[in-house]
Amino acid sequence: MTAVAAHRALGLTDAEYDGIVEKLGNEPNEVELAMFSLMWSEHCAYKHSKRLLRRLPVEGPHLVMGPGENAGAVDVGDGLAVAFKVESHNHPSAVEPFQGAATGVGGILRDVFAVGARPIAILDSLRFGELDSARSRYLLEHAVAGIGHYGNSIGVATVGGEIMFEGPYEQNCLVNAMCLGIARKDRLIRSAAAGVGNLVVLFGALTGRDGIGGASVLASAELGEDDADKRPTVQIGDPFEEKKLLECSLELLDRGLLASLQDLGAAGLTSSSSEMASKGGVGIDIDVSRVPLREADMEPFEVMVSESQERMLCVVEPERLEEVLAVCDKWDVRATAIGEVTDTRRMRVFDGDELVGDMPVVALVDECPLYDLEPAPPEAPLYPPPPRALSADASPEETLLGLLHSPNLAGKSWAFEQYDTLVGSRTVRRRVEGGRSVQSATADAAVLSLAHDGGTGAIAVSIDGNGRRVACDPYAGAVEAVLECAANLACAGAEPLGLTNCLNFGNPEKPHIAWQLERAVAGLADACRALDVPVVGGNVSLYNEGGGGPIYPTPIVGMVGKLPDPETVPGSAFREEGHVIALVGPFEPYVQGSEWHKLNGELAHGLPQVDLQAHAAALAAVRETVRAGTLASVHDISGGGLACTLAECCIAGGIGASVAWKPSDSDVEAASYPALSRLLLFGEGPGGWVVSGPAEAVDAIVGVSVQRLGEVGGETLEMAASAATLSLSVGDLRNAHERGIPDRFS
Repeated sequence: MTAVAAHRALGLTDAEYDGIVEKLGNEPNEVELAMFSLMWSEHCAYKHSKRLLRRLPVEGPHLVMGPGENAGAVDVGDGLAVAFKVESHNHPSAVEPFQGAATGVGGILRDVFAVGARPIAILDSLRFGELDSARSRYLLEHAVAGIGHYGNSIGVATVGGEIMFEGPYEQNCLVNAMCLGIARKDRLIRSAAAGVGNLVVLFGALTGRDGIGGASVLASAELGEDDADKRPTVQIGDPFEEKKLLECSLELLDRGLLASLQDLGAAGLTSSSSEMASKGGVGIDIDVSRVPLREADMEPFEVMVSESQERMLCVVEPERLEEVLAVCDKWDVRATAIGEVTDTRRMRVFDGDELVGDMPVVALVDECPLYDLEPAPPEAPLYPPPPRALSADASPEETLLGLLHSPNLAGKSWAFEQYDTLVGSRTVRRRVEGGRSVQSATADAAVLSLAHDGGTGAIAVSIDGNGRRVACDPYAGAVEAVLECAANLACAGAEPLGLTNCLNFGNPEKPHIAWQLERAVAGLADACRALDVPVVGGNVSLYNEGGGGPIYPTPIVGMVGKLPDPETVPGSAFREEGHVIALVGPFEPYVQGSEWHKLNGELAHGLPQVDLQAHAAALAAVRETVRAGTLASVHDISGGGLACTLAECCIAGGIGASVAWKPSDSDVEAASYPALSRLLLFGEGPGGWVVSGPAEAVDAIVGVSVQRLGEVGGETLEMAASAATLSLSVGDLRNAHERGIPDRFS
């Protein structure tokens, strides 16, 4: 293979290769080329997205640690901080779903304890093709098993998540994992290498050939027909090894033995050591002959780019080395000093006494070319309309049962029951999207007590995103993702403190994908500013395209908030006969982009724009109402519209309801059936909540629109929305909801 062919095979363009030659002053050798190919990959350098991401707000009153570190962190009071981040493992999961998803969880856990926080919760956001596809069922089964295997084994609760199924994810599934950790604010540590003469210590698992090239040939390119050949680029995870690594890392920090700490993720030793050097303004020498290997005949470049899991890198003062090694030995964790911090500002790789790689740190880390996107809206529809799943003359009852039975809205208990949601004993409420509810245990957001750590109150967390709606309108869809997350937090009475995101898109070098990305980032930025929520960090996953074209553009948003009293969180289930039911908020439903639209074989182009200030005010009003502790239930209106939301409240509580909605909009009132039916019963849009409780509690809601709908009671859901009506037993609703996923596997 020629040198030119080698750099192209590693994902570098000819111009990028020429740039490397210029910065080195000579042709790169094998080690240098491998390291540059990873550090200049999209996955590590964000070369097509970094300029765009600068538009996101990154400052806020509760911010402790922002973008650039392994995880962001916010202040939750009482000297405590919560660190959190979401990351993707999409292509590895498409190639090897069990290990891809498992190591996705392992990687995000390391990001959190790398800043000194103890992981306390995991959430996942998953996308697959339609479940009538054998491939999608295979990916779903194995990805869920991988998540459960890693999270359950290491003892961190999986407290929430979401799963959706759409045709454009058939070849390129999405597996996004989010982790939260807690630490005393003064114990958080950054990754910048410091102190010339300090030692660089590698600790954790042995280094093998697994994961070699993952960041360049797998994460930074489109999937193709040779996917199976890429299985060697997927890492192999060991949660029991990571548990030892976690406890060892936290004890090293507790004892104040480390100058800096960094996990080994994508690009392995290459990215961890060079990024530590860049942030610290120093150089680092690494001797690969000292690295403990799983396979003895590994080449130096393989050692430097291996993505073997469960490894950490730290900087230690020489006189503290013996103490560090003793702590590692206590936890049965291998630890070896493999290099030192220098003042050269160069990344040098030795194999014993032989210098096998020598690169300026700045060139390697900071001087990757950044590209301006060339966005242009598509001239023709990018995605085919989904297949029709409902008959054109379906009655309101048939439509509601069809929606509840559809994989996107059906109960996901099949998946979530594979996860340990309670380990750690911090979980006050857990979010089970569309799942079988326990009245006192579930809510729209997961709620975790801070009492275990000496704090007061609790934190709430949610993860959301709807790629189909973003495909309809990248700006409005991204705005809605932020509002949906904030609405879930409001159901728990939580004030948003910070946001993390994972931007899953296709190939940004294509103008229509660049347009989707640019518009979605603009939507995220505007929504975050309106809610005064900073983006503390995140991840970009591009090139998500398989043989069938790009995925739906899918920005996933994870949001963390604080609430004063977890005992006031009401849950989503109707609870008592006679409780008043009300519709709260500036809810203006529409069918474009809705589940009803999908089941009827339609995909819209364009969504209505929302008044962000009005929504921010409504979120604050709902939050304050929940905190009063007088409501029996709160559930935000999302997929399937008002009818599905009411049905979910009935199913969760095992009790019926009788409601009538007469919208004030005269145009809506004058609309004819069935247009009226689909709009009022099944239309979707941000800014609506269904609440229930004693009449005086509902009457006390102020600062937001409140419309009484009816009462809790009986064994059926009776619903009238202007001229549209429906009546279904709670048993029929539950059966449709609970059978949606199992029926696809039978």
